[in-house]
Amino acid sequence: MNGTLYIVATPIGNLEDITLRALRILKEVDLIAAEDTRQTLKLLNHFEISKPLISYHRHNEDVKSDILIEKLINGENIALVSDAGTPGICDPGEQVIKMAIEKGINVIPIPGACAMINALIASGIDTKEFCFLGFLPLNKKLRKEKLEEIEKSEKTIIIYEAPHKMKNTLEDLNKILGDRKVVLARELTKIHEEFLRENIKELLEKIDNIKGEMILIIEGTKSKNDLENELAELTIEEHYKYYENQGLDKKEIIKRIAKDRNVNKNEIYMKFI
Repeated sequence: MNGTLYIVATPIGNLEDITLRALRILKEVDLIAAEDTRQTLKLLNHFEISKPLISYHRHNEDVKSDILIEKLINGENIALVSDAGTPGICDPGEQVIKMAIEKGINVIPIPGACAMINALIASGIDTKEFCFLGFLPLNKKLRKEKLEEIEKSEKTIIIYEAPHKMKNTLEDLNKILGDRKVVLARELTKIHEEFLRENIKELLEKIDNIKGEMILIIEGTKSKNDLENELAELTIEEHYKYYENQGLDKKEIIKRIAKDRNVNKNEIYMKFI
């Protein structure tokens, strides 16, 4: 009889966030497949759990997936964990999960911490519809395509980024999105947890010395009707500022305001001489 593959979420920082069910499963399984056995051992030692560990990460998952499947077929129960959070979400796990399903092996999720969801729910940005993009591509062509996808999306966008790359990513986003609202969630559940709720330009001014694990929540673009309604409620000065924050020059701003308000552009021009 086949064993069971448990997908076990672990804390993303605060060890108190592990669930009672996760602790029970980690105690009961025959083997724990860990992204970094040293990191997982710290968690197990903290909760006084002693279990055999096998390394399972990006660079060995082709080989180790076969080994894990063989053990599962032989009746062993295995818990799959990542260094932090939920396995398979920008972490190893997807491959062995797919293989287990193909082999008819029971796959059971053990819910728990997930960094992107915690960042989203505390962001203050729309949660009704959202799209998780993981890490943006490094390839210039693919990156440009992904940035254009973000520009057009009316859904909230969630991305992960390394601290040393965040400034470059924000600069890329600023070129495409302009004055878009974003929230940077940093060091979630840890001592230095922080949420920076700014537009992209404002955030760029604060990013130089920020460290730690980071998640960026990006407000979706306004639908045409929503944007028209929003602009219609602005004063002429606020309307001008709206486009000025996007980096447009005076001539283009006047042209757009005139179009938005369905008036002659000379009428707008006279207000800003």
